[in-house]
Amino acid sequence: MGRGKIEIKRIENTTNRQVTFCKRRNGLLKKAYELSILCDAEVALIVFSSRGRLYEYSNNNSIRNTIERYKKACSDSSGSTSITEINAQYYQQESAKLRQQIQMLQNSNRHLMGDALSTLSVKELKQLENRLERGINRIRSKKHEMLLAEIEYLQKKEIELENENVCLRTKISEVERLQQANMVGPELNAIQALASRNFFSQNMMEGGATYPQQDKKILHLG
Repeated sequence: MGRGKIEIKRIENTTNRQVTFCKRRNGLLKKAYELSILCDAEVALIVFSSRGRLYEYSNNNSIRNTIERYKKACSDSSGSTSITEINAQYYQQESAKLRQQIQMLQNSNRHLMGDALSTLSVKELKQLENRLERGINRIRSKKHEMLLAEIEYLQKKEIELENENVCLRTKISEVERLQQANMVGPELNAIQALASRNFFSQNMMEGGATYPQQDKKILHLG
């Protein structure tokens, strides 16, 4: 069951008022201590009872140091207007310097592009010419460096392509040799078979022709 809401007003009963003071004072001191520890804050607490008794707490070892700091902060706050004016003047000066630098950079950029040269003296034109020549030399050096790197890369790529070409030619030659070997085998067997048939046919024809001649010789001798 929750506690009832207490009306904030002076407690008329002296005993109850003293008990409440003790309880709330201890709670207030505890909260001040927790605040100083948890938040690393400098806390000073001063309490006078209705009887004029002093109760104090400070995490800075001396409550007087905190009071002096408070007085100094109050005195500094009174001169905050002048500090604000000083800051405004400082930022205005810095802004003017930045605008001047921006203007100088813009003019220099126009001069490098060949614009607004009529306001320059001979000495300034010579300095501008030297700047442009140094810039052109750096640009050419960078361009040559990039070209050499590109040529070196292309040469390496050419060597890799030539090696790949040699490998492909070797593989193609090997495939052609295998194909020729596979084709020569059956053709050679066919040629050998055909030659053997021709040989036997010729012998049979020659043998059949000799017998009649021998018979004829025998008949002729008889």
